[in-house]
Amino acid sequence: MKYTILILISTTENWLRLTREERNKFNETFFEPLMKKYSEFLNVRLFDSESTNAKHTDFIIIETSDLNQYYYFWEEVRDSEIYTVPYFKVDDIIIGQEGGFKEFERNMNK
Repeated sequence: MKYTILILISTTENWLRLTREERNKFNETFFEPLMKKYSEFLNVRLFDSESTNAKHTDFIIIETSDLNQYYYFWEEVRDSEIYTVPYFKVDDIIIGQEGGFKEFERNMNK
């Protein structure tokens, strides 16, 4: 079954204090390689929302059929400056299954 994970995040002052060049370097040296490392298992998409949302500045959508790989990916995120400085605050994580009820009904009818 395919899972969709919505991660609502907010930037901290630590991230905003970085120059745009420093932010881009962090993305290029940490986040992009991490997404590539897990690209066989995860489809990771990054979104900005600070101009249209008062609570969350950004969000991430991850699609996967392997929650173990998502867990490993997120452990690496947790070990990074994203959490340790912190650059971002994780506001909420929501995991869902598109059409999950249909899968349930198909399996119940077997």
